[in-house]
Amino acid sequence: MTRVLVVDNHDSFVHTIVQYLRVLGADCDVRPRDVVDVRDADGFDGVLVSPGPGTPEAAGVSVPLVLRAAERGTPLLGVCLGHQAIAVAFGATVARAPELVHGRTSAVLHDGKGVFEGLPSPVMMTRYHSLAVLPETVPEVLDVTARTDDGVIMGLRHRRAPVEGIQFHPESVLSEHGHRLLLNWLRGIV
Repeated sequence: MTRVLVVDNHDSFVHTIVQYLRVLGADCDVRPRDVVDVRDADGFDGVLVSPGPGTPEAAGVSVPLVLRAAERGTPLLGVCLGHQAIAVAFGATVARAPELVHGRTSAVLHDGKGVFEGLPSPVMMTRYHSLAVLPETVPEVLDVTARTDDGVIMGLRHRRAPVEGIQFHPESVLSEHGHRLLLNWLRGIV
């Protein structure tokens, strides 16, 4: 059974993600970001950095944990705030989104690889965010894997490490193919 450390960034729906992962066969250990140390991830097959309020810089261990996972080759998925933590960890800037979007769906165009394998493009996903990664600041080590039709970055993937982020919420009932996306991530954990 795949063992996943879930870093809880104090999001009210982190347990929905955890339930989905468990249904898909993962053994999840949920720990609040204030009690996780970067070395805690070493004993797991994968790490999920959850959504939550605030900025990535204020998200406790999230940014250092992304760097640790990348260094050690530990598969990591960042969701919403976790996605933003990936961006910041590798030098991108996260700032106010062009539009504040909370509880609305958007068509997400993607590359069909990684977590997006087998999903239609565009795919409707639910967004809850006030911040976004600034496209002009994305470093060469990260590929933009998904965007909205108006250009807001919805996905990032590290070019060499098994680190991937999604800005939207696959666990939302309004998101299409959220289970499949999470299953793709779990299948990518070797």
